[in-house]
Amino acid sequence: MIDLGRRVAAIIEYDGTEYAGWQSQTHSRSIQDAVEAALSFVAGHPIVAICAGRTDTGVHAVGQVIHFDTQALRTPRAWVLGANTKLAPSIALQWAGEVTLGFHARHRAIRRVYRYAILNRSARSALQRTRAAWIHRPLDAPAMHQAAQVLIGKHDFSAFRSVQCQSKSAVRRVEAIEVSRDGDYVWLQIAANAYLHHMVRNIVGTLLEVQRESDPGAAMAHVLEGADRRYAGATAPAAGLYLWRVDYPALHGIPAPQAQIFV
Repeated sequence: MIDLGRRVAAIIEYDGTEYAGWQSQTHSRSIQDAVEAALSFVAGHPIVAICAGRTDTGVHAVGQVIHFDTQALRTPRAWVLGANTKLAPSIALQWAGEVTLGFHARHRAIRRVYRYAILNRSARSALQRTRAAWIHRPLDAPAMHQAAQVLIGKHDFSAFRSVQCQSKSAVRRVEAIEVSRDGDYVWLQIAANAYLHHMVRNIVGTLLEVQRESDPGAAMAHVLEGADRRYAGATAPAAGLYLWRVDYPALHGIPAPQAQIFV
């Protein structure tokens, strides 16, 4: 059955290890290309998918949100199960549903939540080598948390943007940031309206440095106020980064992702 003007949203989980990020690439495998091919198979016509946040090479997602327009009438179950039969094991739709034409995965998002996983022990892991960053030296999670609080609010985050970042403004608003320890793992969770290129990984790399200072908060404030990438720490590995969820106004009906990760 054919109908005109449908917009469908979906939540996607993926392991980004073997992909050159979300965005379609001419000579590399991308999440976008794989997802569009699978959805096009289900729809019976070409699909263009718009994502909430373009993850980089090696970055994972628990709750990436996309939308696409289609003429095909399919049930939510058909979109999910049908697309998953055409996707590699490293990518899977978790939810799909029809939304209004006014919904936009990127522009309607009110916040994006990322998590970063650090395996903090003397021995490296064979099983988690692509799922968490391994730091063998002891880390002070409370000191990292203290330093991270300096970043809450609306600031110029130039110190934490990559040299390839093309954003016209470096001003972003961080709503919350937390660093905590769970056994051998140190987790960072950050919620913001939007991010600069490599912003989260550069924040993590800086926290790894300032946590050794006598006053981690003051050290982080110095980096932030300096607004210069040279003052910040090295970019943390992509393997530890997850797009955890994307939040929207309730009227759009996008659920929170239910999938979890175990590291």
